[in-house]
Amino acid sequence: MTSEYRDDYQELVDEISELLGAPATLENRDFELIAFGAYDSEGDLDPSSLDPVRARSILTRRSTPAVRAWFEGFGITRATGPVHIPRTPEAGVHRGRVCLPVRHRGVALGYVWLLEDDPGPTTEQLDAAMRVTARIGALLADEAQHGADLTRELRAVLTAERGWQRDMAVAELRTALGARAEGLHTVVCVAPWPSADPDDAPSVRTVPGATALCTLPWGATAVSLALLLRLRSADVLTPAETAAGRLLERARDGGPRGRSGPPPSAAGIAAPRTGLADLGTAWDEASASARAALAEPRLGPVARWASIGPYRLLAALSPGAAHDPAVSPLLSPAHTELARTAEVYLDCAGQAGRTAAELGVHRQTLYYRLSRIERLTGLDLDDGEDRLLLHMALKAHRL
Repeated sequence: MTSEYRDDYQELVDEISELLGAPATLENRDFELIAFGAYDSEGDLDPSSLDPVRARSILTRRSTPAVRAWFEGFGITRATGPVHIPRTPEAGVHRGRVCLPVRHRGVALGYVWLLEDDPGPTTEQLDAAMRVTARIGALLADEAQHGADLTRELRAVLTAERGWQRDMAVAELRTALGARAEGLHTVVCVAPWPSADPDDAPSVRTVPGATALCTLPWGATAVSLALLLRLRSADVLTPAETAAGRLLERARDGGPRGRSGPPPSAAGIAAPRTGLADLGTAWDEASASARAALAEPRLGPVARWASIGPYRLLAALSPGAAHDPAVSPLLSPAHTELARTAEVYLDCAGQAGRTAAELGVHRQTLYYRLSRIERLTGLDLDDGEDRLLLHMALKAHRL
């Protein structure tokens, strides 16, 4: 969300707060916080006056799926006028609320909330507040259209072929971003993302510093999330790490759950760049870093391009690079333990004592396994080039 939209939302929420004599809160239809009114009275400043649901919404800038479902059960998605929601302590709602649906052309785009005390607002006050929500709805629709344009332009850049097609896509995105295009940026990749539905992607307003985001294919059936993020300093990537952490939390909350929970996701962060000319390369770095974090848990769940070491080179290899004819027999399911032994041995620079301790086996057991590996692959583990080939193939197989 640009400062232009942010300031406009804040002004409109403050206008509703004045009309109703109570602090109002604006959320989008996904219950993500956009703006909230100032607290004028002494009681409003008391933290004990905030119930858990409202406190979490303000502090984390979003509500849980359970809270969302509970409030939607009162028909707020279909309502065209104020909805009164009673106090329900067992749901964490310690004070009653009034919900003012924010609609544009018949579509619910958000909600204005206020805590309801006796005496509550009059019908005339609520009618006046609803007229303001109509202006908020128009603003939300305008921002959504602008965000959709940026999503389309970013996706075009990241999927275009190198050469004139990408140059044209970058020019379109540069025009859409205006002055912001020439600033310092990085790209974040979160993969896999739990939904291919663009409507399920988070809003840029919920990610501080976000400029644009889109979903892209990830493997045969999954998608990833790409985020273009503004930075103030090339030496400080904390904003990107914070954004990646929030998106991973969103992915965990929104993903399908199996017996052991949601499938794992990881995030990668590209090296910072000024301008948009190398945006395609930045995406390659971010997605490679996410792949490395998925393949090697010690690198994640958020991995910077600069921190993934040999995976910077391995990620550039073709998908078939791991299927070297000498190493392929070792990668069959029947030899999983031997493949792990080989990788740990090479990770430990060929030091038998360290390897045995890492694997928790006796040295003689290790030597037996190493001899089997040599017979299976035809490689000589005393030869530097054979060791290099084996190590690269095992790491590439992880990717």
